Amino acid sequence: MKRVSYLLITALMVLSSCNFDFKLKPNDLLEGPTDNLEIQRYDRLESQYLTTGDFSALQQMETDYPMETRALLENVLRIGVVDDPEINKKFLSYFQDSTLQVLIGDVESEFANMNDLNKELQQCFDRLLKEIPELTVPRVYAQIGALDESIVVGDSMIGISLDKYMGANYSLYKKHYTLQQRESMTRQNIIPDCLVFYLLSLYPLDDFDRRTQNERDYHMGKMMWISNQILGRKFFKMKFVDEVANYQKKHNLTIKELLEKTP
Repeated sequence: MKRVSYLLITALMVLSSCNFDFKLKPNDLLEGPTDNLEIQRYDRLESQYLTTGDFSALQQMETDYPMETRALLENVLRIGVVDDPEINKKFLSYFQDSTLQVLIGDVESEFANMNDLNKELQQCFDRLLKEIPELTVPRVYAQIGALDESIVVGDSMIGISLDKYMGANYSLYKKHYTLQQRESMTRQNIIPDCLVFYLLSLYPLDDFDRRTQNERDYHMGKMMWISNQILGRKFFKMKFVDEVANYQKKHNLTIKELLEKTP
């Protein structure tokens, strides 16, 4: 399981304008091979256990979402290994902090309905499959991650930490994050972030540690530009996104061809 943070990416780039040539209508491809794709509400079971201590909710987490539970405990919260006999007590105790209890309730209220996100998720993966037919459609789920990672990816899964997308004006954020950071912590960022980080997991930059910062930024810009095409709007507006747009236009590359090219 890979841990990724959107905030690390925004620190690397300077906001600027972005242009792109692909044109997608907002409502195209409403029906397709991802009709049943939706965000699994793992967060609701998590919330039930952490606020009431309901053991049946914990059992369902472990039975229906074993990989998600392991990723949450070991990779996101990092409170121990899932096989630790005391891990469930540690998990429950970790969230007894009054601030985290408030956060759980706020997440439940803010994301009571996620139909808009499910619709956009389905449309985007329909479009991705049109460009990359062999693409594996991931299992997507929501969780509460105690203000740690925004998105986790791996093993054909995408985990969304809803607590990192409560909105730029969420009172708790103002105590811990800058305005620039808060601007990316909104509901509107969820699906774009999912696209970028899932593409990064499928098309990583070879020899990352040996690459120059410019090469790394260009690779990220490529994923953001492609995500803009799939979203059908100019969501990511950054310097290196512009450079990728110019490169794609000059060489007339498909999305798949661009993904397979290294800097």
